[in-house]
Amino acid sequence: MTDLVTFGETMLRLSPPHGERIETADQYDVHVAGAESNVATAAQRLGLDAAWTSKLPDSPPGRKVANELRGHGVTVDVVWSDEGRQGTYYLETGEAPRGNNVIYDRRDAAVTTASTEELPVDRIESAAAFHTTGITPALSDTLEETTADLLAAAQDAGTTTSFDLNYRSKLWDPAEARPVLEGLFPDVDVLVVAERDAENVLDRTGDAESIAGGLADDFGIEVVIVTRGSRGALALADGETSEQPTFEASNAHPVGTGDSFVGGFLSQYVRGAEVPEAMEYGSATAALKRSVPGDLAVVTPDEVEAVIEGGTADISR
Repeated sequence: MTDLVTFGETMLRLSPPHGERIETADQYDVHVAGAESNVATAAQRLGLDAAWTSKLPDSPPGRKVANELRGHGVTVDVVWSDEGRQGTYYLETGEAPRGNNVIYDRRDAAVTTASTEELPVDRIESAAAFHTTGITPALSDTLEETTADLLAAAQDAGTTTSFDLNYRSKLWDPAEARPVLEGLFPDVDVLVVAERDAENVLDRTGDAESIAGGLADDFGIEVVIVTRGSRGALALADGETSEQPTFEASNAHPVGTGDSFVGGFLSQYVRGAEVPEAMEYGSATAALKRSVPGDLAVVTPDEVEAVIEGGTADISR
């Protein structure tokens, strides 16, 4: 039985050298990047048997995505398509006051036509846990329906369902996103939401504990985790709250940090850890990710445990 199945789009990320503009760059680093496959990779590297399902073009770029994820041990269970393209995005990094900028190039990606009927629903139904994010239903009407179907199928089968709101303002506005996302919540067991998104998208006010309590009560969600950036995260589970601070870390490579937190959390929670313990593991995984280029948390359990125990970054000889 697969421990964790994730579903969503994975893109190729093209990044010019740090500080250089896209329009003047003549070389780019290429990374595989997708919220749900980032989670699967982190969880797999930290001990779970993880699978990622999606739809990819049967092309060299599509095969690059699959090969990269397989290289980290993730089972790739995808629909191969002769239609649609491989989505990409550009990440331009810059120092203040310019900051970073993401430019998506994902229109007509193969994944946007992925239907429930062609995906491995049986793998999801037999898994211990299923994870997806709010990015996926934003990509097309088809994916909105497919995401709802898969969450419902997992819930009906007794699979633990995990959902990261992961709001992207370049995909849809809050008024459009809110009813779609809230329509999914009754089939969600574990909800992860950034405090800013709870306020701006879900119109939830108050502190993190109030936000978590309101979502848990209104939708019957078992575990609600509210992330607060540098102020750490708060979880509400079984009426009990727990807070997890961030671990000291570089900010060299912040993209993918949130997914790494979720992957680290699920790597322990799916195996029976209590929420506070799983939160600590997620926070340590996220801290390590900030030192790793690309979107994937290329980390090991020993490294995560060393962060938790207060290990230093001295040279390992």
